[in-house]
Amino acid sequence: MTEHDQLPLPDYDHLPVDGLTSRIRTLDAAGLETLLEYERAHADRLQVVTIMENRLAALREGAQPSGGDPAAAAADDPVHAGAGSQVSEATSGPAMNPPSQGDPTNPAQPRSSGSHKKGG
Repeated sequence: MTEHDQLPLPDYDHLPVDGLTSRIRTLDAAGLETLLEYERAHADRLQVVTIMENRLAALREGAQPSGGDPAAAAADDPVHAGAGSQVSEATSGPAMNPPSQGDPTNPAQPRSSGSHKKGG
């Protein structure tokens, strides 16, 4: 049985299914078989097993692993993606003031203090 730290994809257990497809394309048949064995023995997620079986069949039919490092973060992997674009003055939204506790001169604003009398 393959141990977690011997898997060909680091942090495999934390990869979202959406990011997994591009990451397994970097593996050869032996690496993918190792990962498939681990998946079946642990989470055994039908969608993940199916993706891996389909990729393994493609590799056996002559497909080649894609370039890249399986340890590198994939662009479509939101968990492991880089910091992303920085917010600049051009891309930021309008300035927001924190909500106030009410304005006693504005009847549309609730007042935060004072007693409320009920008519009767």
